[in-house]
Amino acid sequence: MKTLSVVIPVFNEEKAIADTLSFFSDFLNEHPEAEVIFVDDGSRDGTGQILADRLDPRMRLISHPKNRGYGAALKSGIKAASSDVVAMTDADGSYPNEKISAFFLLLLKEKADMVVGARQGKIAKLGFFRRCAKRVLRRLAEYLSESQIPDLNSGLRLVRKDVLLRSLRFLPEGFSFTTTLTLFLLANDCRILYSPIDYFKRTGKSKIRPFRDTMNFLQLIVRTVMFFKPLKVFLPLSLFFIFLSVAVLVLSTMLGRVMDITTILLFVTGLQILALGLLADLIDKRMNR
Repeated sequence: MKTLSVVIPVFNEEKAIADTLSFFSDFLNEHPEAEVIFVDDGSRDGTGQILADRLDPRMRLISHPKNRGYGAALKSGIKAASSDVVAMTDADGSYPNEKISAFFLLLLKEKADMVVGARQGKIAKLGFFRRCAKRVLRRLAEYLSESQIPDLNSGLRLVRKDVLLRSLRFLPEGFSFTTTLTLFLLANDCRILYSPIDYFKRTGKSKIRPFRDTMNFLQLIVRTVMFFKPLKVFLPLSLFFIFLSVAVLVLSTMLGRVMDITTILLFVTGLQILALGLLADLIDKRMNR
């Protein structure tokens, strides 16, 4: 049985895949006890041919007939992995893959469930709007999960396979796979370690769609934490409507106006949201039990 499985999703990476193959051939020379699994997620450029021509015989290749998504590619690789620890990284040259062996030793030494490479450096800095969006999303995720998250969706991480298998049915098949995985582990009190890494300019064209993916991430964060800690979402909303009803009542009284219907509607809305939150929390506790 292998001690470490490295899963690398690939989609239209013809400009970077040769260098990635070369690196992991050297990696297997140094770590023959490891395995490397490439998942070609329906590439439409020359990536598939390069993989067929240059794949090291010690490596494994899984091919999707059509593009299914970043998360779907990772799931295929995870299910095929034969070791107890799975490393995930990208094929575009943006991550320092030489850190994988050190992260593996750190995970074992600290008995962690996941080790994440927290990106830093000049290249890690994005444009103003993307940087602001990522900061807001990270702060929201930290509030909802009650944990500090140096990097919410880094693509370089090592995870115990048993933890991954428990979480697979909750993980999406798109780019939000890593974000959901982080939140899932935090919500289940798993131990996560973050280690700083450099982040380099990718080779080839990015597949991230800034506005659409940001909105998807926001929806994902709220939905995921509602699934595991629903009161973190429902309770603030409930209190907001209740306090708003009191404020309307006080203001209408001071102005000599009667706004009974508005006050009652706001107050009842707050109570209904609170009741939904308590019910969701009760269901969550019973499911965990």
